[in-house]
Amino acid sequence: MEVLKSVSSLSSQAAAAAILVLLTVAAVQTQTAKAQSCTTELTNLNVCAPFVVPGAAQTTPSPVCCAALQSVQHDCFCSTLSIASRLPSQCNLPPLACGN
Repeated sequence: MEVLKSVSSLSSQAAAAAILVLLTVAAVQTQTAKAQSCTTELTNLNVCAPFVVPGAAQTTPSPVCCAALQSVQHDCFCSTLSIASRLPSQCNLPPLACGN
């Protein structure tokens, strides 16, 4: 009888482990999909380059640029800005001091 309890306990532990593995894989796939989506959204912002580079002749964004910007998810945009603001210190450079 004890052997049956051990086998039954092992089966539930194995099932729990399998569920944990499946949940972990699903979470990783979700994060990967979000990262790929964010990358695509940010790549689409290339149409805004003529309006944001220093010395640009055009200072008003085009409707295409505005549409691309609107399609970027809030979390993607904020995360990217946060990472970009940390880059100088991670490269042992002085922090950016941008004035308007």
